This record gives sequence, structure tokens and C-alpha cells, in this order.
Amino acid sequence: MTKEQVEQVKNNPKYQKLVSERSKFAWTLSIIMLVVYYAFIMTIAFNPALLGAKIGSGVITIGIPIGIAIIIIAFILAGIYVRRANGEFDQLTKEVREELGDMA
Repeated sequence: MTKEQVEQVKNNPKYQKLVSERSKFAWTLSIIMLVVYYAFIMTIAFNPALLGAKIGSGVITIGIPIGIAIIIIAFILAGIYVRRANGEFDQLTKEVREELGDMA
């Protein structure tokens, strides 16, 4: 691509919308995951007895299901991103390509 073509893509309003929305959405999901993860780590650091409390009379502690829940949350957030990327973001990408199709 030439510099002019790159500038044409960058100046396309749909491309700018795609980049803006995708970045904002990715940062939002990243912040959610970081808050969940660091809350878990901070609990381990400052109140380990809470996560070390046993569930019933067995050997499983509260920390184990919470840790598993964090992994599940990560998968759910990834699924949410993929669903939106395959829908809205792919549609915007297609529209940008159609508008700038003569560049190929």
C-alpha cells in the first residue's frame, strides 16, 4: 500500500469507528478481567484465611471454586469479545473494504 492509500483508510469514518469501538470494548473487558483477578490476588495476600476456609468437612477450600470461577469468567469474556468481533466488527471491516475496494 502506498502512503496515500494508508491515509485514505485511516481517514475513512467507518474505519475510525471500527478502531475506536473495538479498542474501547477490548479495554473494558480487559479491565473487568484485571479487577476480578487482582481482587482474588489481593484477597490471597491480605486475607488468606478467607480463601483457605474449608467447604463442609472435606478438603476443598473456598478458594478452589473461586479460582475456577475466575477461569470461567475469562472464557466468558473471551466469548463475548468473539461474538461481537464476528458480528459488529466484521461487518464494519467488510463495509470499509467495500468502500475502499478499488485499492486492492
